[in-house]
Amino acid sequence: MSLDFNNPPLKIFSSSSTKKGIEIGGAKSIISIDSSHNFYNEGNIYTEMSWAAFYEEEGLEDQIDTFTTTEYDSIREDPEALVDTIVKTIYQIINNRKIFYGILDLEVDAFLDANTTVIPGLKLDYEIINKLLEAHKRTREKGLFPKIIIDEKGINKIKIEFQGNKKNHLHIKGSKLEDLINQLRLAKGFAVGIVCTSSNAANLYIMSDNIVFSKDEIPELYIDDDNLKVIEYGIKKKLLFPISWFRIDIGIRSLETLELWEKIKDNPELNKAFNHYERYINALVFKKFKSVAESQKIGTNSEDDFYNMTPKERKKALKDMEKAIEILTREYKE
Repeated sequence: MSLDFNNPPLKIFSSSSTKKGIEIGGAKSIISIDSSHNFYNEGNIYTEMSWAAFYEEEGLEDQIDTFTTTEYDSIREDPEALVDTIVKTIYQIINNRKIFYGILDLEVDAFLDANTTVIPGLKLDYEIINKLLEAHKRTREKGLFPKIIIDEKGINKIKIEFQGNKKNHLHIKGSKLEDLINQLRLAKGFAVGIVCTSSNAANLYIMSDNIVFSKDEIPELYIDDDNLKVIEYGIKKKLLFPISWFRIDIGIRSLETLELWEKIKDNPELNKAFNHYERYINALVFKKFKSVAESQKIGTNSEDDFYNMTPKERKKALKDMEKAIEILTREYKE
């Protein structure tokens, strides 16, 4: 199922190249989703792009000689700016009736280095990296990047789709905000993989993840060998063209992966925004519980009672609600 990615980091999805060099770099963005699971780039933490010039000597034409910075926009080393962006993002998400999804990292290195994958947590064989390198060269030469769509509001977007045995870890099931947040509020972990273009869309092939949706689950990394075979076959048949690496840290706890987290986590304005967001998602979870309970014709606590509880009481009530939803859903299916 294709989704819209609104305001994506365009440089990553359309990096240029010539016989003299290539454009490489990376971007880190805060991402939200709507009830249809479309993605929105809510704020950039950094965008760094460089022009990598090749050697002019014969036989070294594909090896990088020098780097020249072409674009640099970063707040990851500025605590005040980082807090301002996160706070602004949280209120934007609440006001626009969306959900904080996580943090997206995209890295374009043109697959030139067979010794590393640039994305922490992902290790691939040299042979595969070399195949990606050759395929990426074709992508650049033929301009086979995802089609940029401009909607009636002038917003840039591309079509994206998740691929892999555990793609539901990123494309969470649910048709309403309350369904999505009921899973995302406890989600933690990350997924890593390769972005490939096919039929003008960006396909995110998940190579590995350790995402869990419960405090009791123990995350484990793995390699999705089936997905690797799909990519290799698609490249061989010239159906898939690799663009970049990706890493997605999921849930509100993805903010804890930021380099400055320990310095900003106690900021009063940041915690005020977190409290507003917690009340917002609690209301959505309550709405889901109330809907399920009413469909089963059982009694419910009033919404006023719920919001008059202390934070500790609300936390316990939400946990009880979650268990009740699971039981009621299971009984309904049986």
